[in-house]
Amino acid sequence: MNHLLRELAPITERGWSELEEEARRQLVASYAARKLVDFSGPHGWQHSATDLGRTEAAGALGDGVEARRRRVLPLVEARAPFAVRRSELEDVERGAEDPDLDELGQAARRLAVAENTAVLRDGIAAASPHEAIALSESMTACPGHVAQAVEVLLRNGIGGPYGIALGPDVYTEVVTTTEHGGYPLFEHLRHILDGPLVWAPGLEGAVVVSMRGGDFVLEVGQDAAIGYEGHDGDAVRLYLLESFSFRVVTPEAAVALPRASASPPRRARRAAR
Repeated sequence: MNHLLRELAPITERGWSELEEEARRQLVASYAARKLVDFSGPHGWQHSATDLGRTEAAGALGDGVEARRRRVLPLVEARAPFAVRRSELEDVERGAEDPDLDELGQAARRLAVAENTAVLRDGIAAASPHEAIALSESMTACPGHVAQAVEVLLRNGIGGPYGIALGPDVYTEVVTTTEHGGYPLFEHLRHILDGPLVWAPGLEGAVVVSMRGGDFVLEVGQDAAIGYEGHDGDAVRLYLLESFSFRVVTPEAAVALPRASASPPRRARRAAR
């Protein structure tokens, strides 16, 4: 038995398979940060902290003996609860191919949005030292804004390829906009960046990042998994769980592009330098 306590749940192997497949579908669609930053892991549930490779003074251990404390970045545990009706699980056993797993889908999207927000908004965009480049209301100006962001990175010695995370509203506008002559805006931006355009729920506006590697690191202990909380005669109470830390190693490797009406991202303290 492990920390997820799945052995105690009144769910068959087939039921677990159905739940895991639905969670996987939702998470793959909604995880945005993982498509743009370095991924380390999964390192397991007992992995509790990220080694920063640095120390800090910690007084003395004795006469003439100085002490230094290793610096680490603790992992955060993110947990999204949901419930599944037992009647739906029984129907899965009967062969139903359309069980009502809406609560699971909502929990998976909440978990992914929480990770996206921590990495893209509160991590990368907030830590960037570059002046933010506000996106205008008209998407026809978007290529100029993105090209300007890439030029800022190049001017600071940050090579490509580059990717861009787009908040849902901006992504929709980019996908549906064509420039003069009918050329798709999406393709124009991809040509400028030489990298992916990623739909990023949890982000407002956009952020351009270098994908050369080594600048942003998402470290995962427990990757997203379903755990058991309890049950009664009507429903089984479950949760989605993951643990992670995020390091902005090179703040200069990103440029934030907020909407013109939005507040600039909160400036974050560097996690490791």
